[in-house]
Amino acid sequence: MRLPTFPRQTTVDEANTERTPVTPRRDEPTTATLPPVRSDTVTPPPARPQTFPPRTGTASSRSEIDRAKAVSEPVAVVPATPAPRARVSFVATLGLVLSVAGALLVLSGPLLGYGVGVSAVALVLSLAGVFATRKRHVAGKGGALFGVLLSLAAIVTGVLALAGQLWWLGTDTQTVTELRTWLDTQFETRI
Repeated sequence: MRLPTFPRQTTVDEANTERTPVTPRRDEPTTATLPPVRSDTVTPPPARPQTFPPRTGTASSRSEIDRAKAVSEPVAVVPATPAPRARVSFVATLGLVLSVAGALLVLSGPLLGYGVGVSAVALVLSLAGVFATRKRHVAGKGGALFGVLLSLAAIVTGVLALAGQLWWLGTDTQTVTELRTWLDTQFETRI
């Protein structure tokens, strides 16, 4: 089973600044003169101003000076924006609904030709739904794949029935009426 991983979200200010150095441990002699840290507020250590020898107009020296300014100046922390909520693809859902309707029309008998047409439209929409669910926060891939399979099965069944290859299904048969009659004969003595 694969566990999902989420990338670390950084703001623009965090990505462009250098990290502050780690403060030494409390038991070292250099930190003996520091005041005790209160538990309710934590203040960052004061930044040491860094000076660089002046260089003549190169791009690297300008970026070093900008980095030095960024380290010495306090940076306002901007809260990270929440990730967008996951949503289900409308195209994938519509493809699934139309593939079920197309399969039922194909199995009805007299509406066989319409069922093949609806299943073809459902196949196109389900394939578009599969591609739409490739985006990060779009769900519905399972429904879209089921819609593709169901619409393909309905198209194949409908084409075979229209060609006369299926003896039990055709435009002249009343499949629903025959099914109802068969069910009545099976359960008339049991109920």
